[in-house]
Amino acid sequence: MIKKRFVIAVLAVVVLFTNSCTVSLNGASTVGLKTINVEYFENNAPLVVNYLSQQFTEALKTRIRTTTSLSIVQGEANARMSGTITGYSIEPISVQSTNSNVPPIAGAERLTITVNVTYSNNADKKQNFTQPFSAHADFTGDIAAQEQNLITTINKQLTEDIFNKAFANW
Repeated sequence: MIKKRFVIAVLAVVVLFTNSCTVSLNGASTVGLKTINVEYFENNAPLVVNYLSQQFTEALKTRIRTTTSLSIVQGEANARMSGTITGYSIEPISVQSTNSNVPPIAGAERLTITVNVTYSNNADKKQNFTQPFSAHADFTGDIAAQEQNLITTINKQLTEDIFNKAFANW
C-alpha cells in the first residue's frame, strides 16, 4: 500500500513538473523582428580597460546570435541596441586586519561594470527602453592575474540581463 502511494505521488510530481515546464527556457520573444543592429559600445568609464568595449559588444552579439534567429546587421534593422560602458570600478568589500602598526588591507574586492543601454524595437515600440545595467564579481588577490576572467563573468551576467529585458520582458 505504501509503495502504491509512493508511486502515485512520484507520478503526480512528474506530471505537475512536466505540465508546469512548458515555458521556453530562454523565453525570448522576437515577434516581428528579423534583424537587429548591435552598435559598438564605447567605453566612457573613468577607468578604461582597452579591450572592454570590443569584448562586451561581441558578448552581446553572441548572446543574441545563439539564443534567437535574429540576423545581426549593420545599418537599417528591425531593432537596434546601442549604449556606452559608463562604469568600471574596483572597491574593497571586506577588510583584513594585519596588526596594529599597519593599516588594514582589503580582504576581498569587487569589480563592477555598468553599461547604459538603449533598445529600439521598430515592431513594438512598447518594448523600447533606455536603462543602466550593472553586474559585479568578487575576487581576492591581484586583479591583473584575474581581470580577464572577471570581465568575462561580468559580461555574461550583463548580456543575460540585457537580453532578458529586451526579449523576455523581465
